Amino acid sequence: MSSKLWIWVMLVLLPVAGFLTGCGTTGNSQAVARVQSEKPREQAPQVAEDDLTELAAGNHEFAWELYGAVRDEPGNLFYSPYSISLALAMTHAGARGQTAQEMAETLHFTLPEARLHPAFNRVTLDLVEQGDASEEKSFRLNIANALWGQKEYTFLPEFLDLLATQYGAGMRLLDFKSDSEAARKSINAWVSEQTEEKIENLIPPGVLDESTRLVLTNAIYFYGKWQAPFDKAQTRDGPFHLLEGGEVTVPMMHQDGSFRYGAGEGYQIIELPYAGSDMAMIVLLPAEDHFQSFEESIDAARVDEMVQGLEHQSMALTLPKFTYESEFALSEALSNLGMPSAFSASQADFSGMDGTRNLVISEVIHKAFVAVDEEGTEAAAATAVVMAETSAMIPDLEVTVDRPFLFLIRDNATGTLLFAGRVLDPTGK
Repeated sequence: MSSKLWIWVMLVLLPVAGFLTGCGTTGNSQAVARVQSEKPREQAPQVAEDDLTELAAGNHEFAWELYGAVRDEPGNLFYSPYSISLALAMTHAGARGQTAQEMAETLHFTLPEARLHPAFNRVTLDLVEQGDASEEKSFRLNIANALWGQKEYTFLPEFLDLLATQYGAGMRLLDFKSDSEAARKSINAWVSEQTEEKIENLIPPGVLDESTRLVLTNAIYFYGKWQAPFDKAQTRDGPFHLLEGGEVTVPMMHQDGSFRYGAGEGYQIIELPYAGSDMAMIVLLPAEDHFQSFEESIDAARVDEMVQGLEHQSMALTLPKFTYESEFALSEALSNLGMPSAFSASQADFSGMDGTRNLVISEVIHKAFVAVDEEGTEAAAATAVVMAETSAMIPDLEVTVDRPFLFLIRDNATGTLLFAGRVLDPTGK
């Protein structure tokens, strides 16, 4: 097995209604007309602090359960739990009955509908405002949502109003029926733009077809500078030990300093803060020959316990540089986690979207990118939830980090999980 990286970005406290607002082209794809709810996004939603804490805790639980469902993927792994939760929260807004119940239980949406979406809105707005606040641009965060609907297909006004007011998501009209490939290019071009070209070709060929009626998308871009940057002059090639034995040679960054640190049976944990915010990366380093047992035992409660025990410690820290991306088709994982009816042509109920039970999730696509170097961390991710019309589809069936490790990027003031990953091999294999 090659070496894997595990990154968590934890940011907790983290006809159609409307009218045509214009059209344009994206790259060499379709002209895109827009349908926008007449209701603007709520910029100051009134949300109780307890609701924000409850939402964050639920997102945290889902993030770790999803990691358990995808950790058997080979090689390095990286994803954004927050992006996935956000895209599925928009989808959940149109779910009803058993489908809505299964989604809420799987995603750990414990707040009632009337409080869930304003809580997501408040967390997202607070995070983006925090990212824009740094005068030196040491921390940047962009979060964007969009809907892509089949032209002349009827969606319910209340569904579009909710997504506009709480998620800032307007609808672009495309023609999946006659040219799904051009529609795919339009969506992918938007994702690329929102992630500063770090996420390209989110939706691969063949995922969209003439049965597609709606695609719900989220895109996240993050850049944070270290509070204490690594000196490039101290970066040297060094060994990184692989799980299966053997080693690879990678650039190893080094610095002496004071970091919050903790240790327990079979692991060490180090916090690397980013400048200008409460954000931090958390590195979880299992003891030699304990990676698999540690990975299998990790959950939300254990991570919280480890983070709470951190104390400042003077140390010589060595950390590898790395850059890679991961991509997933999540329908099977999500179905296995407890929401199978959302993917079942005979059971899905998304009548809150269009007033019928003709829509079903045909796929959930996720792609993420991460780069860690002497200056800081750049990360991006995007999620697409593809809705198809069932009548047109086939039925569904020292501390030296020189070995595999886990790490988190954490907003100390809050705790919402934004990204997740693991590195088994910093060379990206």
